[in-house]
Amino acid sequence: MKVSFYVLSDSKAQDFLGFICQLTQTALNKSSQSLLILVGYDAELSSTLDEALWAQEATSFIPHQRLLANNTEGDDPKVDINKRLAPVLLGGYMPADFNGIVINTTAQPVNAFMQATSNAQPTRILELIKPDATSVQEGRNKYKAYQQLGYELTHFKV
Repeated sequence: MKVSFYVLSDSKAQDFLGFICQLTQTALNKSSQSLLILVGYDAELSSTLDEALWAQEATSFIPHQRLLANNTEGDDPKVDINKRLAPVLLGGYMPADFNGIVINTTAQPVNAFMQATSNAQPTRILELIKPDATSVQEGRNKYKAYQQLGYELTHFKV
C-alpha cells in the first residue's frame, strides 16, 4: 500500500479545510475510486468540512456523504460501500468493505481504523501533517507504524 505524507506549510495549515478540499478534488480527478476523509471524533471538523466540501468553489462542490458517528443513528456499517451515493465519505470510522483512498486527519494511523472494520482494504493513504510540534510527532509515530507494516512511504512539503 502507498502512503503519502503531506507536510503542510504554515499558510496551508491556516487554510486546512481548503487544502483538504483541494486534495480531495485532485484525488477524485486522478482516480475513479471512492474516497474517505477520516476525521475521528472531531465533530467540529466534520461539520465545518461538510460545509466546505459543499462550497469548495463558487461554481462547484464536492459531492459527499457524512457517515454518522460510531455507526449509530441508523448508519449501518454493513451497507455495501459500492451502493453509497456519493464518491466522497466523511466520518470517524472506516465502513465495512471500504477499498478506496483515505485522507487521514486523525492522530492515529489508518490501520487502527482498519482493525475495527471488516474487510476494509484501502488502496492508498494520504496523511496530513500540520507544522505544530504535536502534529509532527503524531506524523512520526504514524510513519513508523506504516514502515513496520512494509508500506511504500513518500512525503511532500506543501
